[in-house]
Amino acid sequence: MRILLIPRIEGDLLEICQSLLPAGHTLLMGDPREGGAALAAQVRDADAIIWAATAVGFKGGIPSEVWDAARGQIKLIHTLSAGYDEIDLDRARAANVPVCTNGGANAISVAEYTIMAMLGAYRRLPDMIDMTRAGKWRPLPRDARYYELAGKTIGIIGMGNIGREVARRLKGWSVSLIYYDIFRRSSVEEADLDLTFVPLDEVFKRADVITLHVPLMAETRNLVNAQRLALVKPTTILVNAARGGLVDEEALRAALDEGRLLGAALDTLSQEPPPPDHPLLHHPRVIVTPHVAGPTWDSWPRRFANAFANVSRVARGEKPLWIVPELGG
Repeated sequence: MRILLIPRIEGDLLEICQSLLPAGHTLLMGDPREGGAALAAQVRDADAIIWAATAVGFKGGIPSEVWDAARGQIKLIHTLSAGYDEIDLDRARAANVPVCTNGGANAISVAEYTIMAMLGAYRRLPDMIDMTRAGKWRPLPRDARYYELAGKTIGIIGMGNIGREVARRLKGWSVSLIYYDIFRRSSVEEADLDLTFVPLDEVFKRADVITLHVPLMAETRNLVNAQRLALVKPTTILVNAARGGLVDEEALRAALDEGRLLGAALDTLSQEPPPPDHPLLHHPRVIVTPHVAGPTWDSWPRRFANAFANVSRVARGEKPLWIVPELGG
């Protein structure tokens, strides 16, 4: 199979990729910045596309010329990220091309970030760092309240690869785990992970920490909105290491300003990069990081290994794994 990797990568990352390329496959590279027509010409020389753009921080979807060239030519599009909101699934259907996610390759990375974000928000870690750098050793501000994770109810919205890794890592933390997903897990898995399934709005009512692990699509856009934020306790924190569009940011800001929400930790915003005057960037009870929860160095070998394994399946005439749900995965 001739594999077109988009966009181009180099250095140590390219070395990892090439070291895992199975014998018999050929690696090509293209870049959307060269223009859709140039990229489409490269697509005509390929059998499969590995879409690395989101994983390496490149913004922008697949150009229309590429979809036209893919019809009847490309047998697989495999994304190195867990999210796939930048891929036009209608065009994929029209081109009859399966689109697959990374198979949980970055699930551990995002799960670890998620727990770090919970703790950082509860302990107001940025404030502590700023105080120390400013020479303010102690005492802590009288109105400052810091919290433990122990004894809290953690509400996980989305129980896919990442949601399950979060649950696994919180076992033994003396927390209660509730979750919502459109596909309820089996009773065996719920028991193994100490999970309790509840309706979506019940997560907002009961949870002390709400963490989001669902894809961005029409049904999940603004999933966290004014109506649901009205259900939360004033000591609740929100963690979003998925996609910015899941959260109505104006509603979130209002809930924080009015004291109806304790804090938030956000690795992603609806506009990336955000404008310098974005109100959540400077909010005293919000931690914002630049969409870095997933790309740990440890995750890259898993990303490429899953991608190449899927390409090899298709080369053997087998159905690929991890097809996105909207395409019948």
